[in-house]
Amino acid sequence: MGNTAVKQHFETAQRTGVLKISQKRLKDFPPQLREFPNVLRTLDLSENHYVTIPELIGKFTLLKHLNVSSNKLVSLPEAVGNSCVKLETLNAMNNLIVSVPLSYGNLKNLKTVNLSNNQINEFPSMFAGLTHLDLLDLSRNKITSIPSAAKDLFCTELNLNQNQISTIAEELAQCTKLKTLRLEENCLETIPSKVLTDSVISNISVDGNLFSNKQFTEFEGYKVYEQRYTAVKKKMF
Repeated sequence: MGNTAVKQHFETAQRTGVLKISQKRLKDFPPQLREFPNVLRTLDLSENHYVTIPELIGKFTLLKHLNVSSNKLVSLPEAVGNSCVKLETLNAMNNLIVSVPLSYGNLKNLKTVNLSNNQINEFPSMFAGLTHLDLLDLSRNKITSIPSAAKDLFCTELNLNQNQISTIAEELAQCTKLKTLRLEENCLETIPSKVLTDSVISNISVDGNLFSNKQFTEFEGYKVYEQRYTAVKKKMF
């Protein structure tokens, strides 16, 4: 990215609070950000070649939208969780991230989190308890189970398609807002009956697991789930 382009991007960002420097083949964090005033509300660093994002990103305490998707990140900066507490959307899909810092449990204003297509192998329970979180996309990772801690999720949609999930804690049924649960292409042999009977989930996607669609309809509790599914469909038409 040439000096003129850099100058234009940063001058505009000082006025608008929006800095978009995606698709620039960047490997190093722009040095201009080290002295940049704390005015950013949107920072888009997507589609570059970053392996790490330095902790100094935490100085942008007004950030509401952070996009670091399609890089080569192996981790997320802990400083975001400690300092960027106004953050509402986090997009870190298409990276090599293995885990999420515990500090991200501090991000009480998060509404949307997209961590699709990474290398995450444990369910990121730090997102449980975030009352504004509506969508949590963890598809295309290496998660093997949904733990009991997931019961405290407030999201309406949880996407776990294309993981390696073989077990689901029945406590997931306690999620008070979870309506859509995507579990396609995992390693499941069954769905806990409580998830089918005692939850508010009205849309479960399970194609591509170790049971057939016919077997799914024969699981204990399926008829109760089907009633919820049908009732929601009727409201839509």
